Amino acid sequence: MKDYMLANNISIPSIGFGTWTLDEHDICVAAVTAALESGYRHIDTAAIYKNEAFIGEALKQSSIKREDIFITTKLWNDVRGYDETIQAFETSIAKLGIDYIDLYLIHWPNPVKYRTNWKQMNAESYRAMEDLYNQGKIRAIGVSNFMEHHLDALLETCKIIPMVNQIELHPGLLQNNIVHYCRQKNILIEAYSPLGRAKLLDKLELRDIADKYNCSVAQIILRWQLQKGYLPLPRSTNAKRIKQNIQVFDFTLDDNDIAYIDNLAYDDVSSNKNPDTIEF
Repeated sequence: MKDYMLANNISIPSIGFGTWTLDEHDICVAAVTAALESGYRHIDTAAIYKNEAFIGEALKQSSIKREDIFITTKLWNDVRGYDETIQAFETSIAKLGIDYIDLYLIHWPNPVKYRTNWKQMNAESYRAMEDLYNQGKIRAIGVSNFMEHHLDALLETCKIIPMVNQIELHPGLLQNNIVHYCRQKNILIEAYSPLGRAKLLDKLELRDIADKYNCSVAQIILRWQLQKGYLPLPRSTNAKRIKQNIQVFDFTLDDNDIAYIDNLAYDDVSSNKNPDTIEF
């Protein structure tokens, strides 16, 4: 496993294990355990995933030192405000059974509950995150699903530029504008649903490239993500695939294949969620 360096010089493993939809106890504990045993040292969760306690159980069962595992969780849409964010953070670390979070993110920028004053409420929540960061309870802070105008609004009041923006990103959904914006401000892009919710795995164009490199389609996509400078967060419950998805550091895609994947157009692999019109 290789690492990226965040803007505050905190090291973050370059592939994370995603846990969205892993909301059943046995399945989640088994998957996270398999990920840790396969070499993952970066686990991504969120309050809304309803699995923080399960992940905490897997962490407790593991012989890996806490300081060697990078844990991300997120503030859900029904919570905004300074005091409320502090409480949500304390709830998350209690469920995870840990005393600090490596990365804490605002999950969505413009939830329904705060649609009329999302700028102010994000600013208050982020101020709480900054204070938790300054107290050493969070090692890095950031956002998720933020577009340029959401970040512009946050930057009007924040003292610490977000270190991460986690967005949906994969072949067929490049999000070039927000990627360029974040790179200009040294904000690392994390890619959730990097395999297009598994829909990309059946695309013939990607299968042809996988055959060329004698690897899986998932490995091709994840390698493409890494060479683009993104941090992918693949998810699986299959121990073999979990292990396979991290075996992407022993080959390199050539420039022509990178460009080819960049230009692939698919209409059926994106969730197409607009953060300003979501109904949650």
